[in-house]
Amino acid sequence: MSAPLVVSIPHRLGREEAVRRLKTGLGRAAASIPVMQVEEERWSGDTMAFRIRALGQVATGQVDVGNDQVRVEVVLPWLLQRFAEMAQATIRKRGQLLLTKDGEK
Repeated sequence: MSAPLVVSIPHRLGREEAVRRLKTGLGRAAASIPVMQVEEERWSGDTMAFRIRALGQVATGQVDVGNDQVRVEVVLPWLLQRFAEMAQATIRKRGQLLLTKDGEK
């Protein structure tokens, strides 16, 4: 098994607001990536476990929401590891859009 892809996204929203934005915005963010489909999204407090499918491959991961940062950890199957850098940049960009104070208008 490969090492997980980890992305930390700082924010200034506080834990409760960050969780609220992630819960309402995650589906929209995933819908904007045509090759990716969210198969499972399960929240337990401030932690979300998820399973996504991309290019016929399944990846699993976890999102941990803290007071000042969100940590996303994804375990990619070997085929998707080739896209890890691109995935990391995309996760960071989409996360920052959801977690900036001006993100909701």
